[in-house]
Amino acid sequence: MVLTGGGDCPGLNAVIRGIVKRASQTKDWEVIGCIESFNGVLREPTEIVELDEKAVEGLQTMGGTILGTTNKGGPFAWPVKQNDGSWTTADRSDEMLRKLQYMGVDAVINIGGDGSQRISLGLAEKGLNIVGVPKTIDNDLSMTDYTFGFQTAVQICTEAIDKLVTTAASHNRVFIMEVMGRDAGWIALHSAIAGGADVCVIPEIPYDVEAIKEKIEQRYNKRRGFCIIVVAEGAKPKGGDVVGTVTGEVGYQHIKLGGVGDRLADELRNAGVEHDIRCTILGHLQRGGTPTAFDRILASEFGVRAMELVMEGRFGQMVAYQHPDIVAVPLADAVKAQNLVQPDCRLVDTARGLGISFGDRRD
Repeated sequence: MVLTGGGDCPGLNAVIRGIVKRASQTKDWEVIGCIESFNGVLREPTEIVELDEKAVEGLQTMGGTILGTTNKGGPFAWPVKQNDGSWTTADRSDEMLRKLQYMGVDAVINIGGDGSQRISLGLAEKGLNIVGVPKTIDNDLSMTDYTFGFQTAVQICTEAIDKLVTTAASHNRVFIMEVMGRDAGWIALHSAIAGGADVCVIPEIPYDVEAIKEKIEQRYNKRRGFCIIVVAEGAKPKGGDVVGTVTGEVGYQHIKLGGVGDRLADELRNAGVEHDIRCTILGHLQRGGTPTAFDRILASEFGVRAMELVMEGRFGQMVAYQHPDIVAVPLADAVKAQNLVQPDCRLVDTARGLGISFGDRRD
């Protein structure tokens, strides 16, 4: 059984296709898909679909996921409405394992990010034959050089910067572009370099608004000039905190990040920046659309290798890209730590060498 969990991501369908195409080369395996992560098993009636070669024809070009996905709830924290109208959660993992056994499911391939792979680990510890496939545009899973979907998100952000440059130059404006990434600044860092931004603000390097103001003024000759700032949604000022809200959505575990771009704009105005400042928030545009060739290939490699791990009986593992190989790593190692930007890494040094400011007065 294969399923997709967490946020949608370009390349999910290519993984599904890779799994099915590899399984079809032997008569020993049949592949079924579970709708909306594990919800398809936990719901009554169950929502399961057959996945054969015809069902996955041409999927490598399609964004999203034909199985649907969710980042709410799960087998260990299933939302339950109480008699008074309030909500709580229940652990339905044992019940789900019994249902899978009754259905004759021999193995599960769980395609998802950090949260999904923590669920994979918990189920593996309960004895489920499970293999993980790392997925996130944030590129924040450790033990893999890249996760599929990341390069597509970077491409979308880079193209957005290209478009902002022309309007910023025409109006002599400061443009702030807010991108996704949660605690990791990889999308912001890569797109800032590729797009030729002037300032890159990431969670791993708290910013000083005065340092950013100085960089802006360097970009102007009297009133003429423009400045492009890329800011990751999880960025924060020195001594400050992220911008986010508790959504109140049933089963949603995270703080919903967003708004740091507008906050930075206000901080810059309050600091005395007189140039016209505008903010663009890309939001879910970064998750949508057709995956790039890189992500199609990586996702296909992950799908094929995940199915091969099932065939080999190597469970409790996650496939990973460690250049130049597609390898298997223990799920426990995969979720042990986040993959975050190191402030002294080569890519940050490259950005500084290009004159990009991180707002930390080290530029």
